[in-house]
Amino acid sequence: MAGPARPRPSDAGGLRFAIVVARFNESITAALLDGAQRTLADRGAAPEAVEVFWAPGSFEIPLLAQACAETGRFDAVICLGAIIRGETDHYQLIAEETARGVGEVSLRTGVPCIFEVLATPTRELAEARAGGSAGNKGEEAAQAAIEVAGALRQIREG
Repeated sequence: MAGPARPRPSDAGGLRFAIVVARFNESITAALLDGAQRTLADRGAAPEAVEVFWAPGSFEIPLLAQACAETGRFDAVICLGAIIRGETDHYQLIAEETARGVGEVSLRTGVPCIFEVLATPTRELAEARAGGSAGNKGEEAAQAAIEVAGALRQIREG
């Protein structure tokens, strides 16, 4: 039997966020970034509490995420990118290594690194997830960052 629904922390006030975003497929990643920034602002994050760092592509995201996490300045790092299948399986290699790298940074540093790097077979599916018919995954990433950072703050501060 399920218990009562647990409230989700949604207040970003007092939290600091880094957003690492891939420039490759920029029309898609810029839409993800817009969704993440809008959500953080709507939830109370001060403009100066959100810093954006651009990576050339998704493969470089883990290194920049690690650099952000290691500074101790951020409560969470939001990682945004778009990898679209081409004629080879190269996109799968990049997607897997990017996901692994971001996960490792999060566990190694103790700073939540939210992974929202789209890996889709078509550009249309990526566009649908960057503000189209499937919503904006950047918004979801920002909400996850707020929730995890808030939960970690509660755990660490008792």
